[in-house]
Amino acid sequence: MGVTVQKPQASPRPATHPWRADFAVAWRAFWLSRLVVWVAGIGAIAVWGVHAGHRLAFDPAGVTRPFGAVGDLLVAPAARWDSVWFLTIADSGYDGGDRTAFFPLYPLLVRIGGTLCGSPLVAAIAISCAAFVVGLAALHRLAVIEVGEEGARWAVLSLALFPGALWFSAAYSESLFLMVSVGAVLAARQGRWLVAGALGALAAATRSAGLLLLVPLALLWLDAWRAREARVPDLLWLVGVPLGLAAFCGYLALAGHPADAPFSAQDTWHRSLAGPWAGVRDGVVAAWDGVRQIAHGSDDPVYFTRAAGDPMAIGRHNIALLACLVAAVPAVIGALRRLPLAYGAYALAALLLPLSYPVAPQPLMSLVRFEAVLFPLFIWLGWWLARGPAWRRAAVISIFVAGLAACSALFATWHWVA
Repeated sequence: MGVTVQKPQASPRPATHPWRADFAVAWRAFWLSRLVVWVAGIGAIAVWGVHAGHRLAFDPAGVTRPFGAVGDLLVAPAARWDSVWFLTIADSGYDGGDRTAFFPLYPLLVRIGGTLCGSPLVAAIAISCAAFVVGLAALHRLAVIEVGEEGARWAVLSLALFPGALWFSAAYSESLFLMVSVGAVLAARQGRWLVAGALGALAAATRSAGLLLLVPLALLWLDAWRAREARVPDLLWLVGVPLGLAAFCGYLALAGHPADAPFSAQDTWHRSLAGPWAGVRDGVVAAWDGVRQIAHGSDDPVYFTRAAGDPMAIGRHNIALLACLVAAVPAVIGALRRLPLAYGAYALAALLLPLSYPVAPQPLMSLVRFEAVLFPLFIWLGWWLARGPAWRRAAVISIFVAGLAACSALFATWHWVA
């Protein structure tokens, strides 16, 4: 039996309903998931230590280890890899080069927080954690509108335990982007178009993908306009979304840097336009080459274009990344069938961006991070888990917890993840 697409409907809660229930669900999911991250990360360091070569090569200045042995161990599950970029920008700004690939809102907040508390790294982790809790609470409130209380609870828990949720408490911009993007859609769903446009602008100042929020916001406005719950002037507030990106490019131009630097900087990571959905084809090929490499049992010969690192490890990464892409397919279809069109359309547009700009040596690189902020997929997943048998929930959550623990262990020990 097919599933009928459900159009937007009035929220069972008024917009002014106290947030206590939303934060209660978010708080429990936050602590449960962060317990997995920190136990797995610190435990992995205790057993295997850290990859000293990666640490010294990527963080020669030691910005992720400023506290001494014990303090550095405690922050290890949150301070690796791209954390170096964000902390460097927070400390010394943009140089017009590779740093411009990282958008400014998160490092700006880290700079302010670091000035107040005396440690940019502590500020970065605190900002990420706080934004994650708020983002989960907003997700719960939004999911209640679309799939009910039980579905919303499972949506929050599944997102918090998803393997890509590792980065929501790290010195990365993922949690900030989740918070403002969910908040923008929630505001639109409640008819608060000025707030939706303002939060969309903040999202576009956090990541380039924030510009894609125009897709769900415009579609939600169209649904509300057809239902005579929105006016044409309300649409004008959504013009504010691109202002976040425009402000960043304008700042770079005024500072004497190329205005298009955020886009040209992607060349450093070998990410370039290969055509719509070309990353799907390339990802399948890379995963197959990974299977061949592992089956061969040696890193000589190498069955794919080698960028860096152990070919056997890269082969495993490519297989895992393809598995993440395959797993997202039913969630996208489910969002398109079960939720208002705005949600599935946003998920498709957000996936189209990295899948049309694959990384040449590893086409699906960072896909698990891109999927982690695609909240429509988790709203649908929450609905699917809530209406299914207990074994389904146990199986999905167990897989997620295992993946989150594995990713946390690799990340904390300075091994590349995703």
